[in-house]
Amino acid sequence: MSRSHAVKAVLLASVAVLVTACGGGPDGAGGTSQAAGSPASGIPDTAAIVQGVQKDAQLNAGLPDNVKQAGLHLASNLQSAPNNFYAADGKTPIGYEVDLAKAIAAKLGVAVTHQDMAFGSLITSLQSGRIDLTMAGMNDTKARQQQIDFVDYFTSGITIMIRKGNPDGITGPDTLCGKNVAVVQGTSHQKFAAEQSTKCTQAGKPAVNVTATDSDNQNQNQLRTGRVQAILNDLPSAVYISRTAGEGKFFEVVPGEPIDGGPYGIGVNKANTALRDSVQKALQALIADGTYGKILQAWGVEQGAIKEAAVNGGS
Repeated sequence: MSRSHAVKAVLLASVAVLVTACGGGPDGAGGTSQAAGSPASGIPDTAAIVQGVQKDAQLNAGLPDNVKQAGLHLASNLQSAPNNFYAADGKTPIGYEVDLAKAIAAKLGVAVTHQDMAFGSLITSLQSGRIDLTMAGMNDTKARQQQIDFVDYFTSGITIMIRKGNPDGITGPDTLCGKNVAVVQGTSHQKFAAEQSTKCTQAGKPAVNVTATDSDNQNQNQLRTGRVQAILNDLPSAVYISRTAGEGKFFEVVPGEPIDGGPYGIGVNKANTALRDSVQKALQALIADGTYGKILQAWGVEQGAIKEAAVNGGS
């Protein structure tokens, strides 16, 4: 599989209303409530689901001492609806990943703080000990497993997002030849676009003209204005954006199975096996008691649900 997230900012009624901010703040045990239930925003009210999670004393006892005392310091690239993004206030992290992180922390009996960070900095920040966890739509791959460990929590794949009505006639990867395609820097989308470009040229067709940026906001703006003909993104994000941006009038997703499907993983420093195992057990407990499924269903991404929170299950 391949993906790495970094993506879409707040899409409340239009891509033009994307909210940006510099960082997040401490998160309590509550779920999403701001602007909850708004049809245009696609933001559900998950507060009751998250607040219903009960602390597991045994799991809390297995945590490293620093986490017991200071809570979990988690970093994401907070522009990826419905995974993780800012609410209308521009500072409150929301999304199904945010809710899952809060539920895991509640099960472990600690607080969680979200930090907004460039996607390309997540792994190095984890390795250096600046953060405890990453949760940012990052694909669990064998290559990344050489750097960090993963607790898998979702299954996704790459999807092609195009302008509404498909004016450029894009029906799949093979029709990207000669097209301008936007990706986020450092993601598996960028790798796939390069591979597809090679396939195009080997078949005697024009290369894919790939534009890599640091923000999916930029990519969406380029797609709306016709500077690019397609964006590569993960399935949940592409579906959410297509449904909500411009009240569903701006974009659509090319039909078909996700490309290079595989798991998203919560990143953990390889030396911190105690934290990794505690997070895995907490997530598995949430899967078993139904909390996990309720969160995904509330956000409309239940098609990516897993049955087992595997450690390093990606290929």
